[in-house]
Amino acid sequence: MSTREKLLVLLREHTGDFVSGAALTEILGVSRAAVSKHVAALKQQGYAITASSGKGYMFRDTPDLLLPDEIRHGLATRVFGQGIIDYHEMIGSTNDRAKELAAQGSAEGSLVVSEDQNRGRGRKGRTWFSTASHGICISMILRPSMNPSEASRITLMTAVALAETFRDITGLEVTIKWPNDILIRGRKLSGILTEMSMEMDRVDYVVVGVGVNVNNPADHFPAEVRDIATSLAVETGHAVSRVDLLRQFLARFESCYALVEGQGFSQIMKRWKALSDIIGRTVAVDLIGSRIQGRVEDVDETGVLVLRDGDGQVHRVISGDVLLQDL
Repeated sequence: MSTREKLLVLLREHTGDFVSGAALTEILGVSRAAVSKHVAALKQQGYAITASSGKGYMFRDTPDLLLPDEIRHGLATRVFGQGIIDYHEMIGSTNDRAKELAAQGSAEGSLVVSEDQNRGRGRKGRTWFSTASHGICISMILRPSMNPSEASRITLMTAVALAETFRDITGLEVTIKWPNDILIRGRKLSGILTEMSMEMDRVDYVVVGVGVNVNNPADHFPAEVRDIATSLAVETGHAVSRVDLLRQFLARFESCYALVEGQGFSQIMKRWKALSDIIGRTVAVDLIGSRIQGRVEDVDETGVLVLRDGDGQVHRVISGDVLLQDL
């Protein structure tokens, strides 16, 4: 833990009370000038700290930012978020940055977090809309012990972790739309983009990107997605702490990941099916240059949609856009 992190912990422990400069210099083993410098840096980040001659420093409040120190404070994980947290106010794409770090050898559990991104993307190269400091843009580095053919399970697992986290926080009925969208009342709340690098017959790393609309006002969404997108604030009627949400998601994600690594995928798949209402539904699936219509019979453990059309032919769909037909 750096001196600045130790200072933040000390001040936070005495929120609302002054801590003398002399006490801080003695505990931290640094000069008064160094304490003052670190306090100034924390204030620059957005922490509300009052300095008073003769009294010292008083910690009053934290900024609504996804700062590494805030994420780690109270984070109930062993791996995810405990190592590298690569923080940005603005970035092109958190997934692109995470792939760079992974290729350089960054450990599993490393995170890339940004307040905003201007080249965020979803499936098929689509743009992921975000507004500064309203949502969550995060990418996680995984190094799973699984075959490349099994890596698609990570997207399903991430969807379970997200949906269950949102349900716990809001009490609302959150559902998963195959293959990688999280919905509330039929509107998109969150998306997942999973990208993999492999060597021969093994996975080198997987980067999981997650975008969440947290405190986005309804009128902040572009006109073209306003009828199909939503945020937690819109659905609950109040602002949601992005840091608390992220901490809860990381803990749930790590728990799901440990379950898959230790016991296999069957329990996660069972939870995925319970959170998705697609099995048994009549749907149309838009593929590249064609459309298939039929009844969904299953989603297998690799994430493939099993669809039987009106002629009785069974289709195994790896990727496509689903439209419910039996509303």
